[in-house]
Amino acid sequence: MARIALVTGGIGGIGTSICTRLAKDGCTVIANHHPSEAAVAETWKKDREAEGFAIDTIAADVSSFEDSARMIKEITEKHGPVDVLINCAGITRDKTFKKMEHAQWDAVMRVNLDSVFNVTRNVWEGMLERGFGRIINISSVNGQRGQFGQANYSAAKAGMHGFTMALAQEGASKGVTVNTVSPGYVETAMTLAMDDTVRNSIISGVPMRRMAQPAEIAAAIAFLAGDESAYITGANLPVNGGLFMH
Repeated sequence: MARIALVTGGIGGIGTSICTRLAKDGCTVIANHHPSEAAVAETWKKDREAEGFAIDTIAADVSSFEDSARMIKEITEKHGPVDVLINCAGITRDKTFKKMEHAQWDAVMRVNLDSVFNVTRNVWEGMLERGFGRIINISSVNGQRGQFGQANYSAAKAGMHGFTMALAQEGASKGVTVNTVSPGYVETAMTLAMDDTVRNSIISGVPMRRMAQPAEIAAAIAFLAGDESAYITGANLPVNGGLFMH
């Protein structure tokens, strides 16, 4: 029986690689997207079909508990209960703290951190009852080391791993693992669109002298999602090319 995997923020650069990798590994994959991205998601789904992947999509605002609950209910009715949850939805609203407005703090907290509670809470009890679950939270190197101009983002991403460690203890005896993956800089459309000087400056600070490929992040997630990783829980797996070592 194929595992049912949900990837929030699944149509983004990293999310796409996660979806296709889990599909290759035999999961039934559902990619979540924001309701405002309906047209983009439709094109994305057709592009994946052209590549040979039958990946379903579902719209939901994961910053809303009610909409997250509705999404999980619809997925369960259509595909079955979620076995693997990848919390990948995220935004940035970068500003130095002196200039940061409450709305910028709040938006990042709601999408990056509240969403992890909203979606996980709606699959958690089912995973405990069935005695199997894989929850993987996509944090960031900047949640480990902090980043100038990202007090909101760094706080939210650090909070994700605190959530991971606490929840891992609650699921450990029930066959449900909870882990964090903390990517460094990843080569996506967003980073490729950066000014060359800025991008080269970032790369020069990475010991491997390159950004990660999205598939390298997806490989770490696939490892943690597998049946063979049942004894790994509460971990934070850094995939950052040596940018931050702890």
